[in-house]
Amino acid sequence: MLEQFVNSLLGSLAPILLTMVIGAVCKPMDAQYRRGSRFARLGGIVVGIIAAIIFATLRGTGTITQRTIVNFPTLIACVIADALAIIALIVCVIRKASTQNSSRSQILQVDVINIVFAFALALTYFRAFPDVILRVTNFVETGESFFTSDMLLRALGFVLGITASIVVAAIFSSMKSSISSRIFAVTGIILVVLIAAQHSIDLLQILFSTRAIRLNRTLFTVLAWGLNNGLSIVISQAVIFVIPIIATIVVGWNTRIEGETIAVVRSQRKIKRHAFAAVAFSLLAVFAVGASLTYGDAAMHVEIKLSDPEKYSLKDSVAQIKVSQVDDGHLHRFEYTATDGTVMRFLAIKKGGGTVVVVLDACENCGDAGYYEKDGKVICKKCDVAMNIATIGFKGGCNPIPIEFDNDGTTITVQTSVLDANAHYFRRSAGV
Repeated sequence: MLEQFVNSLLGSLAPILLTMVIGAVCKPMDAQYRRGSRFARLGGIVVGIIAAIIFATLRGTGTITQRTIVNFPTLIACVIADALAIIALIVCVIRKASTQNSSRSQILQVDVINIVFAFALALTYFRAFPDVILRVTNFVETGESFFTSDMLLRALGFVLGITASIVVAAIFSSMKSSISSRIFAVTGIILVVLIAAQHSIDLLQILFSTRAIRLNRTLFTVLAWGLNNGLSIVISQAVIFVIPIIATIVVGWNTRIEGETIAVVRSQRKIKRHAFAAVAFSLLAVFAVGASLTYGDAAMHVEIKLSDPEKYSLKDSVAQIKVSQVDDGHLHRFEYTATDGTVMRFLAIKKGGGTVVVVLDACENCGDAGYYEKDGKVICKKCDVAMNIATIGFKGGCNPIPIEFDNDGTTITVQTSVLDANAHYFRRSAGV
């Protein structure tokens, strides 16, 4: 239940907060212009969620085994959309609302802003929600019957995670009646910068993993920091709402309870009470997000030790493993020291149908974190994704990186030159 809750909250918080912020920023424009283009924002959300469902389905069924094919172009589009959204939010900060009849240029500007926001929302939901949706497939563990108390707890954690994101966004939204939409626009700029940072880190990781670019030590340090501090970035997306919280406190403090009539006095008191109530609940929401994610992530990521490497024969530049040693269908780990001194690991596992495959204990997305076996599943130690065993041996995504090997039915042989050529996958954590 805790794992489902944390992962659902992590995946859904950013797009839902972005939806709320954009709605608050566009509220004055919606009221003033009533342009049909405001429905583009809703369309962007719908398109993003539908695309996420399709992508998650294709991944879950093994139709797509190389996520990089989809992730690379969409991440580029995400970075572009984030930049455009930041520009649109800056325009919303500096633009002045017209008190006269709207000019054609003003109307066109509103249409463009709505289209940009729709584009950004669609891509943000598409990037965030596939991993959330795939959590549904983990409701029932292998060998369990469908309706069990554990399954219900996992489903409850999933629903509570998404519900928590919606509730937090609704609480923050309660401040928009007390402060200017420009305050939300400033908050939105910082929010999109944080989302863009996540997209940029993911894109940089793909470029580095596929060796499309080389990183100097500074950029590598930035990438490593981003990969290791994803949780802090998500928590920061809630913490930045201290900006409207402070603005609401100022409004509530400066609201004077005075007026010519009792009705005016009551109205002032209502504004003041509403402002302070919104502040109290918003502060509680910020604390709840930070505490639940910090505690939940710590509880989930108790260090998992990889199994000890097994013995095998190594002579004449050939590594040899008896087929009978790996014929039980379980994950078998082996260790090899490359010619450059890099200590690396490779795996052997027998798949359904009797096929044995040999792969590196690393993947293009998560590096050399490694894999472990639990309840008949092969799981990535870093991202907790359970591999479809049928796809192990295929390149791409979070699948272990395949390598060349031979199997004559009794002995599996791997040339050490093949292992040496792949040693770079195990040098990244050392900053090389």
